[in-house]
Amino acid sequence: MLEIKEIEVLYGKYRAIKNASLRLEKGELVTIIGANGAGKTTIIKSIIGTIKVFKGQIRFMDRDITQLPAWKRAEMGISIVPEGRRIFPELNVKQNLIMGAYVLRNKETIQNKFEMVLSLFPILQERVNQLGRSLSGGEQQMLAIGRAMMADPKLMLIDEISMGLMPIVVDRVFKLIQKLHQEGITILLVEQNAKKALAIADRGYLLETGQIVLQDSAQGLKVNPMIQKAYLGG
Repeated sequence: MLEIKEIEVLYGKYRAIKNASLRLEKGELVTIIGANGAGKTTIIKSIIGTIKVFKGQIRFMDRDITQLPAWKRAEMGISIVPEGRRIFPELNVKQNLIMGAYVLRNKETIQNKFEMVLSLFPILQERVNQLGRSLSGGEQQMLAIGRAMMADPKLMLIDEISMGLMPIVVDRVFKLIQKLHQEGITILLVEQNAKKALAIADRGYLLETGQIVLQDSAQGLKVNPMIQKAYLGG
């Protein structure tokens, strides 16, 4: 479904991403783990098209999207749950969700998606007329996931979903991601919490200072001594 071939991303003269390659099959949940500043979010931004790739190629659904604008990629079925949630604080829950369906044209489809998201997040049903800024951090994260789902994505990118959340809320959010995966949604999860990410992923990549230095099944990464020492507290 997604293939990244030896991409480089520059910030000025600084090479933020260096010859990174990865692939994602339909129905997989793949995670990119790594320390803060490793370049994980930069890879996400290169996939959605908000930063340009200096070298290399990104293919989605067997089509070269390297030069496509971000809105075209969204129309093709790439959706994002961004770092920091980025909900619309002055819009209510319903308006936030409807904003996520801007690539859809059929009103009935939008309504069906809206009802599906509310059934998945009962707390959002209770808060449907509340402003985004009035929600707790966990509720805002659920709203951000729901908004991404409103676009009926083929691929969902999830960026640092545990950031700023209490541990009990992190547990709930990861269970939700696992449920979405079990329902067949293809997910690329970028996450600093390696333990949580590897517990639900099929495969994973380790990114360090802009380079992918290791790839394996999630189970293989969990038992890797280097991963255990640096990322799992082993």
